[in-house]
Order: sequence, then structure tokens, then C-alpha cells
Amino acid sequence: MDHKMIAKQFLVTGITMAFIAMILSILFRIQLAYPDKAFPLMETLLGRFAPGGRLDSNFYLSLVTIHGTIMVFFVLTAGLSGTFANLLIPLQVGARDMASPFMNMLSYWFFLTASVIMLSSFLVQKGPASGGWTIYPPLSALPKAMPGSGMGMTLWLISMVFFIASSLMGGINYVSTVLNMRTKGMDLWKMPLTVWALFLTAVLGVLAFPVLVAGVVLLIFDRSFGTSFYLSEIVLNGSQVQPYEGGSPILFQHLFWFLGHPEVYIVIMPAMGISSEVMSVNSRKPIFGYHAMVYSLIGITVLSFIVWGHHMFVTGMNPFLGGVFMITTLIIAVPSAVKTFNWLATLWRGNIRFTSAMLFAIGMVSFFISGGLTGIFLGNAALDINLHDTYFVVAHFHLVMGSAAIFGMLAGVYHWFPKMYGRLMNEKLGYLHFWLTFIGAYLVFFPMHFMGLDGVPRRYYAFTEFESMKRWLSVNTFITWAAIMSALAQVAFLINFVYSIFWGKKTTQNPWQANTLEWTAPVEHFHGNWVGEIPTVYRWPYDYSKPGAEDDYIPQTVPLSQTMSSNLPHDFEDNPTGLEAHNKWTSTQKANEEVK
Repeated sequence: MDHKMIAKQFLVTGITMAFIAMILSILFRIQLAYPDKAFPLMETLLGRFAPGGRLDSNFYLSLVTIHGTIMVFFVLTAGLSGTFANLLIPLQVGARDMASPFMNMLSYWFFLTASVIMLSSFLVQKGPASGGWTIYPPLSALPKAMPGSGMGMTLWLISMVFFIASSLMGGINYVSTVLNMRTKGMDLWKMPLTVWALFLTAVLGVLAFPVLVAGVVLLIFDRSFGTSFYLSEIVLNGSQVQPYEGGSPILFQHLFWFLGHPEVYIVIMPAMGISSEVMSVNSRKPIFGYHAMVYSLIGITVLSFIVWGHHMFVTGMNPFLGGVFMITTLIIAVPSAVKTFNWLATLWRGNIRFTSAMLFAIGMVSFFISGGLTGIFLGNAALDINLHDTYFVVAHFHLVMGSAAIFGMLAGVYHWFPKMYGRLMNEKLGYLHFWLTFIGAYLVFFPMHFMGLDGVPRRYYAFTEFESMKRWLSVNTFITWAAIMSALAQVAFLINFVYSIFWGKKTTQNPWQANTLEWTAPVEHFHGNWVGEIPTVYRWPYDYSKPGAEDDYIPQTVPLSQTMSSNLPHDFEDNPTGLEAHNKWTSTQKANEEVK
């Protein structure tokens, strides 16, 4: 039940799910690149899902659906937050474990159960769910709508119930631990940005996920008990399916996106916190605008609940309401811009160490900027109506939500690998992994913007049926090979990860000369984190390269009384006794200099 072990369990499961999702994406990318070509090997591997060596069109939709579901929920939500919240929250706030270690353990086993159920849907006769990761009705509400609407969709819903239960147990634990179990001296303004980001992410999840549960339960009622929350009168193959009355699929969209848009920030905020920490440590500079960074995280948390409607501009929404959602969506760009500016200011004139973790953190900022800029297009109702459900949307969210969050996660893996396994990862393999992934991601997603601007829709099985879209076939082929290159880079990461666990170079207690509390804990793992008393905190976590200091870092556990030559007046906020002692010391120093 130790939080460090649970963190490693989340990480390994998340990596496994990521590789599965990656293989699924390569399969449907091959279909898009070579829509008229048969690959006998594919029939050998996939059997009835690839008759004649070509993907079945329904199975193609299943691959797209399960790829999106796994990446959004199982990798970028559970894999990212589950790993780093479990590892860092107790260690960085100075707690021996989570508030409820038992519930924390349950959250992992519920997550693993959800993963197994989701993957087991590949074993049912008609294949996994195929209505898209947003599972809009009626495809999700009518079991006979298409092959993937049957048992595959039922398993999808059951899996998500387990997944949401896992997320809620984890989130409640994270919030409770941060609020109640901080060590002496660790007030809110001394918490690292990683803890702030993970704490606010947990708050988002606890408030937003129950709404999706409500939506899913109503969906199960429609599927199984003949209710019509989401279904109005439906005619299938010329005959009325059931006498549904009064329901509306738009209701489901409201419920889904009330979770769906905060989910974007549930995914990206932990990556923001991790990247902030990694960049400050490896720039050897204090994070620029710490308070502004915290307030922008809070601003994003609040605003993320009032922007869901911009996903529904094409549903016939009242133009006034659309205008409201457009304004709130554009306003959320402000705190995002504050964070971007502060990251760049932190890097400016820093004594930068280009470790693998640092490269991935910088890569995260790059993707967040490029993907965020295209978000302004989609937040504008007039433009979004033209770009809706095109490859422009695919490119946008894969850059800002997929690539940026993955890069933040990888930065965290490289940075805290010594804390998890007591060894260092190989830096040369890390560089190879970074550059191939960074270049590959841009080669995959950048061309998609132009496809979207030309009106190429997403989720189509083959574009060769449309004369106007045939010219994009060569681009699709190029994107597929770029995706294969990126996938091979992940194999290099996997080799590095597994090899380093057992044979990597052994680490010292604080290999990066960082200030935060986790690096004061022994390398050897045991339940409780510290031998004897938990360390007391005296300062904020970003005292790097302070003028007058002997070293370029001062851990949070060093009292201000031991660093009088480097103290600044603002270090003594809410500490008048310390400020008086500092002023007295400064006066004495000046008097001594005058005597000399």
C-alpha cells in the first residue's frame, strides 16, 4: 500500500496501455495511407477484423475509438496523474503516505480492472465500441445501431464506471493529503508547483467525473431499460426501432463535455506542474512569477467548467449562448499565456542543463504554444463551424493535449526515475528518444492542419472515394511513416526504461541538486519515506542561484538563519522575528565593513 509502489504500478500500467494505443494507431494509419492495398500479415494477426488483409471498416472505427479512449483516460489521466500524484504529493509535502493508503491501493486495482475490461472488448464477437471516444448517442444508446454498439459498447461503459471510481478514490486522497498532511512549515505558498498542479487537477476530477457517471448511467438506462433520455423517435432500416419520445442526444453532449473540457486540463495541468519543476531545476533559476503561476492554475481550474459549450457550436445552439461560450473559451487563453510567458522567462539567461528531462519539458512548452494557438481558431464560433470534425481539430488536440501532456509525462519519468528506482536512465538513449519523438510528432500533426483547412473530415475509412480528397493520399502516406518513426522512438524509451531499472547507474540521494523535499528522503525505499522525524520546511522550493549563497541551490529544509548572506527581505513574509534578526545581521555586517 506504499504510495511509491502504487505510483510505479500506475506508471507501468500506463506505459503498457500507451504502447497498446500506439499499435492501434499505427494499424489505422496504415489503412489511411494504403486504403486499397491488402496486407496478408494483417489478416494473420487480426483474423476476422482484417478479411483479405484489409481492415474491416467497422473495426477501423473501433481502433479509432479505443485508441482515443485509452490515450485520454488510461494514459494521460490515470497514467500521468496516478503516477506523479502518488509519488510526489506525500514526498513533496512531507507526509509518510496518503491520507488513506487502503483507498489509494483500491484506486489502482479499480484502474487495472477498468483496463482489463476495456481490452477484453477485443475478444467479443462484434468487436470493441466503435462510436468514437465521445460515445455520442444514438450509436452508443442503440445496441443494434452498428457492430460496435453491442457488447463492445457495454464493456466500454462498464470499464468507464470502474475507471471513474478509481479516479474519484485517487482524487479524494490527493486533496485530503495536501490539505491535512503537510509537514511543519509547509504552508500553501511553499508548495512546489507540481503539488499545486496535481492538487487542482484532483479537485477538477472530483467535481467533473460524477457528471460523466450520471450521463453514463442514463445511457445504460436507454440501452437496457427502454427509457429515452437521449433518444427521440428513431427509424432504422425503414422501421421504427422503439417508441422513444422526448429524449435528446444533445443532453448527452452537455453532460459529456461538462466533464470533457475539464478533462483537457486534467490531462495538461500535471504536465504543466512537472515541466515547471524540471525547468527551474535545470535552468538553475527560480521559477519566474511563482504566485502568477499558481493563480493561473486556479484560473484555469475555474474557467474550465464554463467553456464546455464550445464543443457544441454546430448543435444548433442559440447564437447568444454560443457567444458566451466563445468569450469564456478565449478568456481561458489568458492564464495559459501567463504560464507560457513565465516558462520562457525562467529559461531566459538560465544556466541550462540539457538533460533528457529538460529537453522533454522544453518540448512540452513548444507543443503547448503551437497547439494552443490553433485552439484560438476553434474557440471562435464562426471559424469552428467550418473546421468542426476535420483534421484541423485532430491536429490541434494531438498537439496541445496529446503531445504536450506526453512530453510533460516523459519529462517527469526521466527526472524522477532515480527517486522511483534508485538508478539513472541512460541519457544518450534519452536524447535519441526525444529528438525522434519531437520531430516525428510535428511531422505527423502539422500537415493535418492543412488537411483540415481543406475540409478533410476525420474518422473516415478511406478518402479514395472522394475525388476532391484524393490529393491528400500522399500526405496521409507521409504522416503514417512519420508515425512509424515516432513509434520506433518509443521502443528506444522502453529499452532504456527496462534496462535502467535493473542495470542503470546507481543514483545519489539528490542527483539533480534540487531543493524540494523528496530529495531529502533516502534512496532506499521503505514505508514512511523518512527515518525518524519528518523534515521541517523553512523556505519556498525555488531558491536557485541566489546571490550570496555558497551553492547554486538551497534545499527547503535549510533554515534562513543558516543563509544570512543570501536572504532577501521577501523571504521573511509572515516572519517578523526572522526579518528583525536579518536586519540586525545586515546592520552588523555593514558596521564591520565600515571598521575595515
